[in-house]
Amino acid sequence: MPEATGTAAAPASARRISPHRTPPTWLVVAIACAGQFLVVLDVSVVNVALPSMRTDLGLSAQGLQWVVNAYAIAFAGFMLLGGRAGDLYGRKLMFLVGLGLFTLASLGGGLAQEGWQLLAARAVQGLGAAVLAPSTLTLLTAAVPE
Repeated sequence: MPEATGTAAAPASARRISPHRTPPTWLVVAIACAGQFLVVLDVSVVNVALPSMRTDLGLSAQGLQWVVNAYAIAFAGFMLLGGRAGDLYGRKLMFLVGLGLFTLASLGGGLAQEGWQLLAARAVQGLGAAVLAPSTLTLLTAAVPE
């Protein structure tokens, strides 16, 4: 009787690709960095558009300050909760939820016809950023080996 060797072909079921295949490291790094770049950029890029917002939306000086502060306050206020949500529900899911919220709020801010609509969109952007940002570093450290 011939002895079995370790060179036998693996069964077809073992050769199938896992549905939970890990994406390439470079892709994880690129997406995480792009998301974090949007979060950081959105804090200051709105300053360039403030004069146009004043005329187009009829915002006062106080209203313009709230355009900047609505984002910053929501971002800072919900950051700890965003990190905890990442711990409870998964960092990848919370990264995607935060990115989705941030993107939809950006669209809402771009389509705003009244000052209050822009302020609400900026606050939701801050919330999305607060959910997205804590998960970014954890995703990067998990994806890139030391």
